[in-house]
Amino acid sequence: MLNQSKLQKFYIRTGMVMLTAVFMLILAACGQSNETNEGERNTEQATSETAGAGSEESDQNLVLEGSFEDVTLPAPAKRVVALEWKYAEELITLGLQPVGVADIEGYNKWMTVESQLGSEVVDVGTRQEPSLEEIAALEPDLIIAPQTRHEAIIKELQAIAPTVLFNPYQDENGPDQYSEMEQTFRTIAKAVGKTEEGEEALDHLQQKYDAAAKIIEESDLKSREFVLASAYSSQNTPTLRIFTDNGMATQILEKIGLENKYHSDAFEIYGYTQTTVEALPELEEANFLYIVQDDDNVFENQLKDNPVWTNLAFVKEDRTYSLGADTWMYGGPLSAEVLVDKVLKTMVNK
Repeated sequence: MLNQSKLQKFYIRTGMVMLTAVFMLILAACGQSNETNEGERNTEQATSETAGAGSEESDQNLVLEGSFEDVTLPAPAKRVVALEWKYAEELITLGLQPVGVADIEGYNKWMTVESQLGSEVVDVGTRQEPSLEEIAALEPDLIIAPQTRHEAIIKELQAIAPTVLFNPYQDENGPDQYSEMEQTFRTIAKAVGKTEEGEEALDHLQQKYDAAAKIIEESDLKSREFVLASAYSSQNTPTLRIFTDNGMATQILEKIGLENKYHSDAFEIYGYTQTTVEALPELEEANFLYIVQDDDNVFENQLKDNPVWTNLAFVKEDRTYSLGADTWMYGGPLSAEVLVDKVLKTMVNK
């Protein structure tokens, strides 16, 4: 029989063994719990990374904001058909020749040397009525067109390839023509994977404006005010289009330090007012810049002896400046640069 002292020692040893066993069980349980939690965390991390990879792949889709509806491309477009000269010019500015263009003959007449089309580019008909068969044969991955002309055939175009429409002629609540040009140019750059090149082109254009503005500032022009007009015969009557504040060409000239003299009382969606020579006397103190065709020069023909025309101050003071028959005022950054060069050559360096 155990005495009391030995019995106490027995209970103490037994209790310590039991405590040790319980402690080991707790450690084992904690270890299992940690392993489970770590596994759950690894699983969650793997799931998150997989979801992230899927999201990144989704982000590679290009969403193009058009004036008609947005268009989504799975990848940058490589084969592009342009149904308006302006968009063809902008593609070339970005270093990409379109596979097809509407009315190549007209394009070559009006566009600049810097934006010439390659010999491989296919003519797909007129800008008003392009050939759907010719477009389809080119197997484009994107079609770019003006909404004003081609909204009526958008379904037929979309059946061939994703089609983005732009509207350069916004109402007075929309962007002005120059802002719309920049927005459209950036969208086209995005569409063909040339965003960086697009920004470089716009930066180069701004440098052109800054340099031209300095030349204008240092020139001896009597006035920096201008009137910009194109002229032609309509039923043998001399007709003028005088460009308004929202016209893109007008805004380009103001960016180089000139000031538009003509302000229309009504909003002109196309950026000009159609009028006659009788509208010019109130503008005669400004410089008169104009575009006229060689075979329809109303100033040298119908208006040559017209007293309203001959008595204008800018006519008598030799402040009329022809910008050349091939000047295009509805293009993109390259056309804007050419217009600036022509104004400087004609007004300052003549």
